[in-house]
Amino acid sequence: MADERLEQLKSKYQSVLNAIQQQQGRLQNVHIEGGKLLIRAEVSSNDAKNRIWDQIKLVDKSYNDLTADISVVAGAAGAAGAPMSQTAGAGGAGAQAGGAARSAGRTYTVQAGDTLSKIAREMYGDAKEYNKIFNANRDQLSDPDRIKPGQKLVIPE
Repeated sequence: MADERLEQLKSKYQSVLNAIQQQQGRLQNVHIEGGKLLIRAEVSSNDAKNRIWDQIKLVDKSYNDLTADISVVAGAAGAAGAPMSQTAGAGGAGAQAGGAARSAGRTYTVQAGDTLSKIAREMYGDAKEYNKIFNANRDQLSDPDRIKPGQKLVIPE
């Protein structure tokens, strides 16, 4: 039931997730908390933060089913300052491998309890896409079942 609610709300707020990507933001997590969709992200300017909030209000002026924690952090544009190019949520296709993805993808910081399958389900809408993430991070991962909280993973398109 919670998975259905998560997918419904991610679909509803997909344009907000896209706006975070367009503003070169770093999506930290998207999940259900207290019956609401929680979107936590970092952006590099107040202007970017305001554009994301404008998009939230376009989707739903009351946004009573959403909690958005958008922080302004210097250098929030991802790994080595590279702009993010991934759309979080139900979209996303195509795989990149090795070091090429390091400069082209956006990043995700592993949280306690995360698995590559769980991250893939959040980012692509399909847990079976975990290999995209694994292949893009072979420089720091030798086994898809061994990730650690705090690791910064590239999330390819």
